[in-house]
Amino acid sequence: MKLRDAPSACPSLWRWLPCPPAELRLDLVLSSGQSFRWWESSPGAWTGVLGGRVWTLRQDGDRLWYTVYGEEEEHEEERDECSAKAARLSAAETERILRDYFQLDVGLSPLYRAWGAADPLFRKVANDFPGVRVLRQDPVECLFSFICTSNNHISRITAMIERLCQAFGRRLCCLDSRPFHAFPSLSALTGADAEARLRALGFGYRAKFVSGSARAIAEGLGSEGLCQLRTAPYAEARRVLCALPGVGAKVADCVCLLSLDKAEAVPVDTHVWHIARQRYGVALGGKSLTPRAYQEIGDFFRGLWGPRAGWAQAVLFCADLRKGQKPASIRPERAEAGTAMGVGSSRDTPGGTET
Repeated sequence: MKLRDAPSACPSLWRWLPCPPAELRLDLVLSSGQSFRWWESSPGAWTGVLGGRVWTLRQDGDRLWYTVYGEEEEHEEERDECSAKAARLSAAETERILRDYFQLDVGLSPLYRAWGAADPLFRKVANDFPGVRVLRQDPVECLFSFICTSNNHISRITAMIERLCQAFGRRLCCLDSRPFHAFPSLSALTGADAEARLRALGFGYRAKFVSGSARAIAEGLGSEGLCQLRTAPYAEARRVLCALPGVGAKVADCVCLLSLDKAEAVPVDTHVWHIARQRYGVALGGKSLTPRAYQEIGDFFRGLWGPRAGWAQAVLFCADLRKGQKPASIRPERAEAGTAMGVGSSRDTPGGTET
């Protein structure tokens, strides 16, 4: 199949929903270490996998445009790509998926105003970084993606997740000779040879954490139980996650924030710890990020920013990731390096261990 990078390419296969840039900036959200499945396929167009389908998204003024590709078997006899039917999802269903993924029912502009009123440092950077919101991802995909982030950076994590999906996930389609795969199911990661295969793919010590957590979930709460943590209190969800192999406080908070509806979760790495001390003057005992300091920093930001503190931190994280680049008023280029959200770089996490 051919990649459709703009509504002018097969207009009948594109739809749009109203969404001003102040409420969502694709270029800021999809490249800032929240998800690792999106690729800027052409300037302003983002192609990736969501809900077991391949999508291309782009923004034009106050419109969020999207097209969904069908699986290969739906189009294998097609010669004229524009005559092919779009993926077999109704307009209502595709809009529901996008609204849920980007949490578009949450008004972002009022939150920016509230955070800016409470925090002069936030107010200072907010104008250059509008439309940064938190994704609502599939919990299984989010968990295993962030297990891979320890002692890592965005471009390398993205490549690892791509290899993971190619090796263990179902093939969805091929766009301009580039194959796309679904994220692996839990059962696909529990095979007896899963750890060895992951090591062969370059996962290193993370291989045992991925396979070990997959087995622990499969033998325990299951993927449905993981999803049901969305209705559990934040502390309970965090406790359950931290019992899994390779999951410490930072990864647990990333999963809570980005997939389990815990908007108050504030992932903290040593970089955030330094920010809390140096920019906000938070008084913390000791010279390292201890579990007690981790909790104190999270509590400080929850007290400052309120019940969606994790969303406010996502804005500052995005701003810090793009430090030294052009502001958002001049369309920024995609960051090629940087750490994943809430997860420190190699110099922040000696040995790749978690707090």
